[in-house]
Amino acid sequence: MSDRVELASVPSRPLKTAVVLGGSLAGMLAARALVEFADVVTIVERDVLPDGPERRKNLPQAQHVHLLWSGGVRAIEELVPGTVDLLGEAGAHRLSLTTDMVALSPQGWFRRWAESHYMILSSRDLLDATVRARVLDDDRIKLVERTEALGLAGTATAVTGVRVRGHDAAERTLPAELVVDATGRASRTPQWLRKLGLPAPEERQVNSGLAYASRLYRAPEKARHGFPVINIQAAPRDGKPGRAGVLLPVEDGRWLVTLSGTRGGEPSADETDFQRFALEELRHPVIGEFIAHAEPLTRVAFTRSTTNRRYYYERARRWPDGFAVLGDALAAYNPTYGHGMSVAAQSVMALRDAIRARGWGTPGLARAVQKAAARPVNAAWDLATGQDVFYPGATASGPTLRDRILAAYVDRLLYTATGNGRIARRFTDVSSLQRGAHVLLSPDVLLAAVLGPLKPQLTEPPLSHEEWKAADPT
Repeated sequence: MSDRVELASVPSRPLKTAVVLGGSLAGMLAARALVEFADVVTIVERDVLPDGPERRKNLPQAQHVHLLWSGGVRAIEELVPGTVDLLGEAGAHRLSLTTDMVALSPQGWFRRWAESHYMILSSRDLLDATVRARVLDDDRIKLVERTEALGLAGTATAVTGVRVRGHDAAERTLPAELVVDATGRASRTPQWLRKLGLPAPEERQVNSGLAYASRLYRAPEKARHGFPVINIQAAPRDGKPGRAGVLLPVEDGRWLVTLSGTRGGEPSADETDFQRFALEELRHPVIGEFIAHAEPLTRVAFTRSTTNRRYYYERARRWPDGFAVLGDALAAYNPTYGHGMSVAAQSVMALRDAIRARGWGTPGLARAVQKAAARPVNAAWDLATGQDVFYPGATASGPTLRDRILAAYVDRLLYTATGNGRIARRFTDVSSLQRGAHVLLSPDVLLAAVLGPLKPQLTEPPLSHEEWKAADPT
């Protein structure tokens, strides 16, 4: 009895609350990170999310190639332990870089060097469903579906919540000590900030005019396990449209094939043209040759929303406490480079680490979060735009002098990497988001670039006889 009296006499503290806008991968990971600090985290989602690995409304890009580089895998595994094992049990593939990748770069075929890093390959539907199930299993995380975010509550100094409208058309305000925008490319943060009296953020867009088309295939039986990724990259600076293709092994013995092209070289949504494009329009016909012996399982999914767009919120002179922007709402990339999900996961890690360092609810925390979240964005942004800026019409003014100097150096490094395993590893250090681009400027790398490749260039894709036979059984 005395214990009950003592407990009842202790005043209860206010609940710490957070709201995450958007229930896609970035939003789910953000919610998982925030439960370390908040008592209740509410995810506001405009759609009804599927229970399992099914296609999600208003996420058309989920039908195209996705992969998780090792830098992103490590971030997700730290935020949601056990995810990688669950993906593996569901049929996802773990492949090594560059051992399990057959890639034609703008400067030639890469050799399949010993493993430096790795990637996890699955459908986007499977990845989202796996993470979502683990995150929503926490009672502290509440999902509010069929609800639209209308704007921020608060002032230019501090955000105190978010105004929402439910499926019943009723409007209300969800109070929160921290609001995270993870609504993706559809983010309305610039408009919301203006309504609070804050200036528009600095923004840059690089639009290569890319369109991409994807189709799922049943792989030939002997090519359903242990088959490499095949990646035919575009050559942005050859004066022609950039055409590219990727064949990605995913769960259930399937191949997910994505073809892409910039202005004047786009693939179409026509099913009868898909294989022709792979055979005749890419820089090598190997993908077209392989899908000729595979069973198509779906129609062609076609998308044009591929503009690289970045908001430099970290540079804002004024930023309200209690608000942060992550994922594609912060920076969205041409999906050809496959960095969006990994960067989002690393930015969520930056959010978590910033709160750990400064403390929940401290003044200036949101600005610190925004600056920390921008750091993982930098490398992926430079990798994507450093290529895309050279396509006609990608920007209003064309490539800058900095763009041209960096591109010339990267071209030289790519050429060197075709015959130098150490330089190839440096590239995978950066492309897998394990290390920053500064490693490409070290003295030993500069010297290697001057010397060039140590081995002669390959003239054909580095596939083994067994791999050719497995994918082409005729």
